Amino acid sequence: MHIDFDRIEENLIHNPRGGQGTFGMRQYATRDNRVFRGRLLPGSCFGQHTHDTNSETMFFLSGTGKMVTPEGEERVYPGAVQHCPKGGSHYLVNDGEEDLVFYGVIPEHGMPG
Repeated sequence: MHIDFDRIEENLIHNPRGGQGTFGMRQYATRDNRVFRGRLLPGSCFGQHTHDTNSETMFFLSGTGKMVTPEGEERVYPGAVQHCPKGGSHYLVNDGEEDLVFYGVIPEHGMPG
């Protein structure tokens, strides 16, 4: 299945997950999966959150920032991949000067129909 994110309307989310700033997201979602292209604006960050019922894998395309987990901080940059397993927690910070752009995949593990 081909997903053309350029044809999906961007949803702007302010203070994503209790963080600060703005996150733009173009998303394709079914009962079983969410696939999205996101852009976290400079100076923005997600609030820390836990993936209780799913996992998340993020593929970074442009910009720079850091992913913060209970284990510490890791730099993100074009070509980096981050994975947060089910039950894990994290938050993302754009500490660069351009949009932090990435694809994300969130499979829903055993969610009721």
